[in-house]
Amino acid sequence: MPERLPVSVLLLARNEAAALAVLLPALEFAAECVVVVDASTTDDSAAVAERLGARVFTRALDGFGAQRTFALEQCREPWVLWIDADERLDREGIAAIRATVLHGDAAGYRLKRRTWFLGRPIRFCGWRNERVLRVFRRDHARFDANLVHEEVHVEGRVAELEATLDHLSYESWDEARRKLLQYSAANAQRLAAEQRSASLLDVIARPPLRFVRMYLLQLGFLDGARGVLLCGLAATQVFLKYAGRWAATHGRGRAA
Repeated sequence: MPERLPVSVLLLARNEAAALAVLLPALEFAAECVVVVDASTTDDSAAVAERLGARVFTRALDGFGAQRTFALEQCREPWVLWIDADERLDREGIAAIRATVLHGDAAGYRLKRRTWFLGRPIRFCGWRNERVLRVFRRDHARFDANLVHEEVHVEGRVAELEATLDHLSYESWDEARRKLLQYSAANAQRLAAEQRSASLLDVIARPPLRFVRMYLLQLGFLDGARGVLLCGLAATQVFLKYAGRWAATHGRGRAA
């Protein structure tokens, strides 16, 4: 087996025991794997991660940005690979990361991300040619404090890496619906944290505009039935986000 790379894998988990059992063995090229398990986890994610050699920490989730910041603070290697339990790297991707860690001169690297929905990759809907910053020097990076859709910010040059990250986030309709509710609630909380209000016009206009943008302008119709469902989910998420924020600020009338 080749010598392990000076890389810390950064991974968050909540009820991801089955996914971790598949993912962690494929990450053995890294010197360490740091797994932060959400304290509300009810399966044996922590036990599975420990059995497969990860350094495991349990922490209550108070926002994904804060959770990843905590995880980054536990990393010890000079390079970090940020990956989620529902993401996968192929052999070519691992080889590209190996070459980058050994010879790269940038502070961070973006990977191609290919997202799957109900068993097939989505080619359009605004997800085409998506690039995500996932490999970076530990001492050049910090995460923002966003409750959801957090980002890592790197001080220094960021380059492109010819590696593909497969995102298997929506393998079933029930999973897609569950994540819809989770993200819409988190986004409404984010509006509140930023002290942003929501008008009735936001509630009425933004959802169909999101659908039109993804389905027509971003060619979601070329993804067939899955494109329709995905754009509909995205529009519903926008509706719930702004409706939730509107209700929190305007829906306090007294009962008759």
